[in-house]
Amino acid sequence: MLVLGAVLAQLDTTIVNVGVGSMADGLDASLTAIQWVSTGYLLAVALVAPLSGWLVDRFGGKRTWLLSVALFVVASALCGAAWSPGSLIAFRVLQGLGGGLMQPIAQSVIARIAGPQRIGRLIGVITAPVALAPILGPVIGGLIVHSVEWRWLFYVNVPVGLVTLALAVRIVPGDDDERVGGLRPDGVGLSLLPPGLALFVYALAQVDGGGLRPLDGALLVAGVALLAGYIVHALRTRNTPLVDLRLFAGRGFTLAAVNTLLLGAALYSSMLLLPLYFVQVRGMSVLEAALMLAPQALGTAVITPYAGRVTDTYEPRAVAITGTLLTVAGTVPFVLTGTGPGIAVLAVALFVRRVGLGAITPPNVAVTYTSVTRGQIPAATSARTVLNRVGGSLGTAVLAVILQTALAGAADGTQGVPDAYAQTFLWALALSTLTLVPAALYPRHAPGKG
Repeated sequence: MLVLGAVLAQLDTTIVNVGVGSMADGLDASLTAIQWVSTGYLLAVALVAPLSGWLVDRFGGKRTWLLSVALFVVASALCGAAWSPGSLIAFRVLQGLGGGLMQPIAQSVIARIAGPQRIGRLIGVITAPVALAPILGPVIGGLIVHSVEWRWLFYVNVPVGLVTLALAVRIVPGDDDERVGGLRPDGVGLSLLPPGLALFVYALAQVDGGGLRPLDGALLVAGVALLAGYIVHALRTRNTPLVDLRLFAGRGFTLAAVNTLLLGAALYSSMLLLPLYFVQVRGMSVLEAALMLAPQALGTAVITPYAGRVTDTYEPRAVAITGTLLTVAGTVPFVLTGTGPGIAVLAVALFVRRVGLGAITPPNVAVTYTSVTRGQIPAATSARTVLNRVGGSLGTAVLAVILQTALAGAADGTQGVPDAYAQTFLWALALSTLTLVPAALYPRHAPGKG
């Protein structure tokens, strides 16, 4: 049951992107506005995940997990019933709060139930279905939009979530009484970091060829001020901050953190762009577009069993650079949309791109955890989650604005729709290429080999 909850949260991250175009049409919204359905969810996940440890300590693992699933189910039903872009985005943020807690709390509860003797085996069991969820998400989403309407992308969570809750109440062992109860949430950090990030990302998403409007400029300044205030607070507080910035004192962690941010931007922005590209440029149905994303699943399946082993054998720098170059190579054909590369070429490109992204992750994780002390690992894990999702929200928001602006140019005849997508994928290519910088500075030696 705990695994099913984690799968639901991961599945929802990708299943919705296939229906973004249908949502925009159904709610009469622009792409710039509707992309917040993805961006808002990612931001909510990023900002609630670091609180999971305190919530488990304060209220217990089983109780907190059940509440997070219940919140996810209620928010899913509300998303399906949304009557406007604003209501959908608000309910999607609420859904992200529940989804962002489900996976880390499930892992905590599993670790407690399993004990040290069985933890490795059980983590392997939970990792496999969770890893498959983002792969199956677009296909399931395509089937739903093709068969019914976009609202069922959210309604489908309700029966599955209710069954999960009913069974978990009976099956999952109750909470023990060994909670410390001494941890305190970072209240000051919560008042600075979440609104600061939200304002910052929102303001950047309003940038167009004419710059920022005065109100959006003021919001950007406010966001930067809040983030600056959080930096001062996080470096001075004696308690554990929401995201521990002192981790960045280590060169290895800083490099891995920058890579994590850029990877999130490259990965999640492409989840928005690719389905729209296949529908609007290639003239496919939503289901056909979803099936075109299947080579990514094959790429993940090929690289996952070997990526960690290769990182242990060879230097992290070489593996990360190779993965980045494969990611770049897999993005190039989409930049050449004006020349009309064939579907087979694009399918191979998607396979290569996902192999590259999969190859980058293990050296990134290895450098992260070998750069901190054992006691800093929980804080490093929280920081990785926040950076990955914030990168995803920034990348998605900015590329959605770039695409919307380019499509406006296509509408007034200054360029075609294929050229608009080529221009946007050029920015995605730049994001992927940027990951070469931190990767090239990774340590040469394999983790643990000195």
